[in-house]
Amino acid sequence: MSYNPDIHQRRSIRLKGYDYATPGAYFVTVCTHERECLFGDIVDGVMRLNEAGRMVNTVWDEIPAHYPGIDVDAFIVMPNHIHGIVAIVGAAPRGRPGPEPSNVTVGAAPRGRPGSEPSKNGQPQGVAPTAVGLSLPEVVNRFKTMTTKRYADGVKQNGWPVFPGKLWQRNYYERVIRNVNELSAIREYITRNPQQWSMDTDNPKILP
Repeated sequence: MSYNPDIHQRRSIRLKGYDYATPGAYFVTVCTHERECLFGDIVDGVMRLNEAGRMVNTVWDEIPAHYPGIDVDAFIVMPNHIHGIVAIVGAAPRGRPGPEPSNVTVGAAPRGRPGSEPSKNGQPQGVAPTAVGLSLPEVVNRFKTMTTKRYADGVKQNGWPVFPGKLWQRNYYERVIRNVNELSAIREYITRNPQQWSMDTDNPKILP
């Protein structure tokens, strides 16, 4: 899948006034702090996860079990970032959808914009909330918190590379998925992302 600036852009501001707790599907990109490559390598167009990368993948898969009303769809761990689709379904958690988007609601909202860290709202970091109805920023924040905790444990117990100050960059990038065609295109983009690594602007080996 070729680069599509309408789908893959990352530079505009977050939508003002948009309710990111609205049921629907959201395309999310989260990058490591300072674009450090911590999760493995791309070999012949295939992502080879290291232990840390497998941990990140596991945390993503566990999201629906921890947070009722939140589902996950297509996902890829890259050397220094992740792409994934988060679905706010507003009901009991379900498993990862198959090829057909039957259980992912797509809305007609405008294009998504880079998000920011939510406030803690009194919720201790690393502790799964008991309430339902999480917004997208809260889901991303909890994903970051859980992966950071497990990565720090890996540094102490298994000698993983130390991350520079923090594991993830402060902000993240998101896009509201408006229809089934967009959903299919983004799923394909996520799946093919390792094959595009040599042209990826997040690849530190690409000169500015």
